[in-house]
Amino acid sequence: MLRRPMEQKQNKINRKTFLKNYNMKKQIFAAAAIALFAVSCTKSTTKTEQVENADGSLTTTTTTVSESPAVSVDTAKIDKAKEDVKAKVDAAGNKIDDAAQKTKEGINKAGSDIKEGANKVGSDIKKGAQEVSKDVKDAAAKGASKVEEGAKKLKEDLSK
Repeated sequence: MLRRPMEQKQNKINRKTFLKNYNMKKQIFAAAAIALFAVSCTKSTTKTEQVENADGSLTTTTTTVSESPAVSVDTAKIDKAKEDVKAKVDAAGNKIDDAAQKTKEGINKAGSDIKEGANKVGSDIKKGAQEVSKDVKDAAAKGASKVEEGAKKLKEDLSK
């Protein structure tokens, strides 16, 4: 079902009016809450006096005294709280520094362990290479002597 433009315009107006009323209600409620808070913080005392005049008539005087309590801030408590917070922050900083130092020492130890392991592996490789080199030289020498013997036998066979 299609809406007519007039109905759409009317709906927009109703929404705007609702929002205006809603915002106004919020503002009124906030003002009432502030006023209630201000009144609840006020101490009032009422005194009634009756004075007899010279002609015998009574005059009644009512006096209302309102007192707003002075807001007192205990700076000693604030200073103590600041010192406590500072002490806790310092303690946390010290714990972080200690943890960082332990981590640094652990990393240094791990680095030295790795270095020692690498040195050991390097020396093992060097030792193994020297042994292989010696074995190759021995094998080459044996091979050369066999080649020489073979050459001598071939020479003898050829000379016959």
